Amino acid sequence: MLFSRARSLVLGVVTVLIAAFAATFVGTGVAQADSALIYVHSNAMNKDIPVKVLTAAGDGPAPTIYLLDGLRAPDDNNGWLIETDVEQFFADKHVNVVIPFGGGGTFYTDWERPDPKLGVVQWETFLTQELPPVMAAQFGSDGVNNAIAGLSMSGTSALNLAAHHPDFYKAVASFSGYPSASSPGYAQGIQVSVGEMGGNARNMWGAWPSASWLANDPLLNVGKLRNTSVFVSAGTGSPLTDPTVNPVSASFDPVKFAQMVPLETASGLSSRAYVAALRGTGNNPQVRITGTGTHWWNFWEEHLHDAWFTTFAPALGQ
Repeated sequence: MLFSRARSLVLGVVTVLIAAFAATFVGTGVAQADSALIYVHSNAMNKDIPVKVLTAAGDGPAPTIYLLDGLRAPDDNNGWLIETDVEQFFADKHVNVVIPFGGGGTFYTDWERPDPKLGVVQWETFLTQELPPVMAAQFGSDGVNNAIAGLSMSGTSALNLAAHHPDFYKAVASFSGYPSASSPGYAQGIQVSVGEMGGNARNMWGAWPSASWLANDPLLNVGKLRNTSVFVSAGTGSPLTDPTVNPVSASFDPVKFAQMVPLETASGLSSRAYVAALRGTGNNPQVRITGTGTHWWNFWEEHLHDAWFTTFAPALGQ
């Protein structure tokens, strides 16, 4: 009897392992976009930048979406790939999706001077001058229909890049960004966040509130996006949808609360002011500023899907 039970247990374990290996090698049946990992040399930063490209489905020249990572962007991956279904979502869409690695703490901008920790930072030059020719030569990007999106730190960056290059980007999306970058409180938050990654914001835009701070404040530059399709999303930081950040829940996690709720509350306030100013220029953005939502990837994944259907696809001719 004992031997029989042991034999049954072993057979059961073997069955589970076979099923697991089958899932590993055969796959789940969920389509993923074809992709390539390339290394693009930046003369401006004197280094190679890893870039994951989700290649467009179908034939012919394709539009391009650039997806930027958040404050703690790793140098060997990107949060969009780690935390969301971006590869599955874009599998059947005729668009190249460009996902650069790195850039943590840089705000994806051209810094005024080298930083002892972050080095020479010229991300705006890389994204707008050095990377697009590679996309055209190697992946058939049409060079005309471009969009850019970012979250949190890079939501601010995406809006700035679109404002600085309105003839290059036809559409832009900010997910939980901080579009009032030079405003009191927000500027100090940016300085602290850059410092968390080891950098010094004085090397980025100089001493606040310098002309560079003002030039990189999306709220002050809404007039440059009159002909750009814009998507803005943010939450209020309400914890009602997630018990781990709800103080009255038995599952409450105070560390997670501190990371996810105040940041989203600040983003919601900043984004509301930005949308009002943008509408004042005659732009009619797609807006998803909701009564719930926290500063996390499930929220941004949902709004990336929404941005594609309401903003990117129409603007890019898809």
